[in-house]
Amino acid sequence: MAIQPERIQLLNQKPIQAGSYILYWMQNAQRTQYNHALEYAISKANELSKPLVVAFALMDNFPEANVRHYWFMLEGLQDVEQQLAKRKIQFILQHGRPVEVVTQLAKSACLVVTDRGYLRILKSWREDLAAQIDCSFIQVETDVVVPLEVVSDHAEFAARTIRPKITKQLEKYLVPLKEVPVKQNSLGLLKLGFLKQGLDLSDISKLIASLKLNHDVRPVDRFFRGGNTEAKAVLNSFIEKRFSTYTQNRNQPQADDTSYMGMYLHYGQISPLYIARQILQQGRGQANIESYIEELIVRRELAMNFVNFNKLYDSFEGLPAWAKKTLQEHQKDKRDFLYSLEQLETAQTHDPYWNAAMNEMRFTGYMHNYMRMYWGKKILEWSKAPQEAFMTALYLNNKYFLDGRDANSFTGVAWCFGLHDRPWTERAIFGMVRYMNAAGLERKAKPKEYVKKVEKLMLEAGIKSEQGRLF
Repeated sequence: MAIQPERIQLLNQKPIQAGSYILYWMQNAQRTQYNHALEYAISKANELSKPLVVAFALMDNFPEANVRHYWFMLEGLQDVEQQLAKRKIQFILQHGRPVEVVTQLAKSACLVVTDRGYLRILKSWREDLAAQIDCSFIQVETDVVVPLEVVSDHAEFAARTIRPKITKQLEKYLVPLKEVPVKQNSLGLLKLGFLKQGLDLSDISKLIASLKLNHDVRPVDRFFRGGNTEAKAVLNSFIEKRFSTYTQNRNQPQADDTSYMGMYLHYGQISPLYIARQILQQGRGQANIESYIEELIVRRELAMNFVNFNKLYDSFEGLPAWAKKTLQEHQKDKRDFLYSLEQLETAQTHDPYWNAAMNEMRFTGYMHNYMRMYWGKKILEWSKAPQEAFMTALYLNNKYFLDGRDANSFTGVAWCFGLHDRPWTERAIFGMVRYMNAAGLERKAKPKEYVKKVEKLMLEAGIKSEQGRLF
């Protein structure tokens, strides 16, 4: 099926030039399969009888990113390079800021195609490029199932308001994306001198060492590896072994009935459309299917809606007015426990459940979603002020999670402070923001088993605590 026109947006009014190639600036969608932007770029290359070049700009110190994030991303880009070569498409990894790299490459391009990003910095890159390059610049949305503006033209209040708007469009957009045959081989462009040699992806350790990065947080390749090939293997394992108990156990952190797709979705290493179609096609357990689709499409695309329409998505000021008001009214309430950022970051609290969650996050780059909610709520409870709590939660989220700095995780932090929720019974510290405590966790799950699971994970990995002992 042809790519839906609603996914395609012209970002400037400049003409197609008589260049040497079509350029796809790969940025948010770091994959070769089920990538609408890539398939569109191939179609345009075929139409103009030009080769296609795919480029990625690797900058030093992306805001709040560290070696953990870069390592996982580069594993995915290795996969991209290999898969593109199979389709006779040249991949170029260039060092530098995206606007500068793409502007230079665009000088020899007929037109530039890119995927869509929703965060502030990603939007600004595209706006700057649209003004600076001399050729046509086209954006193709591929990291949501239903295009954002098709669903809504404003920030939605909650899942219940966006759900019917998405649901009525699903049949139109839940369709397969076929690969377009490549008519012109671009692998020889380097030898012909049309392109300069890019960075070498064969040795990630060496490449990482050449970049100016924050090395405080180490990679987690002993737990998770990046790339579309790995993402599909993880998804297949989930469907075959754990999907049958998804609804029953998805809020049970001591269990392992999760798909682990968040980190792969964050880097665009797997398509939400591909995941949805795999889930729908396996045909086992309608309740499980509906529950998973709710999380993958409705909740995730609500998060995209939030960061797209709320310029203050990463700030306490971006919260709903009622939540800010009630939290500020209770700012001076007595706290039984107050912890510094250092104590929180090193999991030195009185709460073994919270400490286990923080350790899982620190050492694996992942935390069970149900524990993420508890984790964020407790930071609010243990901080001097709600504004401080918000920034602490966001700092830790972005530093340690593989899917930190993501629309989903920005939204998840804000949810802990009242976003996409309603007022509840008023209480100390939280005001009318939803409250969570250890007793509730014990009623709904088995957190003591979760603590043991995390401890076992740490022991098997040989990870030591700050006190020098093994977990």
